[in-house]
Amino acid sequence: MVCGPTAVGKGTVLAQVLKHKPDLWFSVSATTRDPRPGEVEGVNYYFVSPERFDELVDSGNMLEWAVVHKVNRYGTPREPVVAVLESGRDVVLEVDLDGARQIRKSLPEAIQIFIAPPSWEELVSRLVGRGTEDAEEQERRLNTARIELAAQDEFDYVVVNDTVANATEQILHIIDRVD
Repeated sequence: MVCGPTAVGKGTVLAQVLKHKPDLWFSVSATTRDPRPGEVEGVNYYFVSPERFDELVDSGNMLEWAVVHKVNRYGTPREPVVAVLESGRDVVLEVDLDGARQIRKSLPEAIQIFIAPPSWEELVSRLVGRGTEDAEEQERRLNTARIELAAQDEFDYVVVNDTVANATEQILHIIDRVD
């Protein structure tokens, strides 16, 4: 399970980890937010309506879910994760802080990795630099990031994403150590 604040580079680092460990299965989350440019349905996320998300939650078909940045909902569909784990493969989940806390209760054996920025200033620079959110959304995300960074001690490992290569190497080392 990997968690970290907005714009810390979770997706970029995990893409590199998966290139080095193709036997890992990456769980695609569902979200009620609109796709960003370049995002692909079923690859980056399952983009669902709020009504469909409610159905998944109400039926118990979400392993975890949360309202993120006080706007959109994100969650991990339960059935695919359980099926892959039962087949003996390891699963990688990218979740927010609320999701991590839920998974900690339902899957306490999960290895929990927090990806942190090298500094607050760098995190702000990355968020603003990617240009995918307006100023109001950036402020909302940074408020959430402060809360997430304060909770990093809850995790088994903290990996600082100073460079994608370094963060990838650290996560690969953690995976190799726990396998």
